[in-house]
Amino acid sequence: MDGPHMHSQVELNLVLEGSMRYRFDLDEVTVRAGQLVLFWGMVPHQVVAHAENTRFVCLYAPISVVLGLKELGAMREALFAGALVEAAFVRPRDPEIFLGWREELLGGGEALAGIVRDELSARIRRLARDGWRDLRIVQVEAATRRAGPRTRLPAVEAMTRFIAEHALDDISVEDVARVAGLHPHYATALFKRGVGMGIAQAILRHRLDTASSLLASTDLAIGTVAFESGFGSLSRFYEAFGRRFGCKPAAFRKKFGTAGT
Repeated sequence: MDGPHMHSQVELNLVLEGSMRYRFDLDEVTVRAGQLVLFWGMVPHQVVAHAENTRFVCLYAPISVVLGLKELGAMREALFAGALVEAAFVRPRDPEIFLGWREELLGGGEALAGIVRDELSARIRRLARDGWRDLRIVQVEAATRRAGPRTRLPAVEAMTRFIAEHALDDISVEDVARVAGLHPHYATALFKRGVGMGIAQAILRHRLDTASSLLASTDLAIGTVAFESGFGSLSRFYEAFGRRFGCKPAAFRKKFGTAGT
């Protein structure tokens, strides 16, 4: 990976063999064989090193899965606050199940992908019930003997969470700044220092991630995809999509789609 990146899904990584070292926002954390971790992709992250012959499964759950599961409680709040959540228990069949989910998401069609999303949602709920810890806090505290993790400013956390929950609505930079009680110019500067991109860019990134997911997993008309992803203009959608992905939406669907269209 060339540099830290961000996306609006929840990312799950199950390391099967070896180990991976992440640069995770301000810290570096190692995830080893047998560990299952998940985090919110809006936290800048990057794999900076890995042991030879490392194998892992990486899956993505729409942010709506976490937003819709109020019963996740403290784990849900921790994810939005930038935690690297580690499952207390990895079940013996998890490697087999995760590999199966990956294959089904890659080529099983939309009906099967919907089932996988439901099963993945249930696994996240079970993870919250079985127990978890913030691996980022554990490793950083052990390495630096600090009393707590380095975190972004509360205002930045409030703004990133608002974007995750409302990016598909008709929101503006001013709306996001208002959540933190800040002037839009100052809010944008503060957000960029904490996240690495501007507020408007983060909103657009979330909408394009949603659009690409819909294109790959449904047979919705492209115009419908655009509007359901928060774009008020079809021409604006085509322009932004081409700039981000380097192709037109129809070509993206042809290459990555699983809905049989």
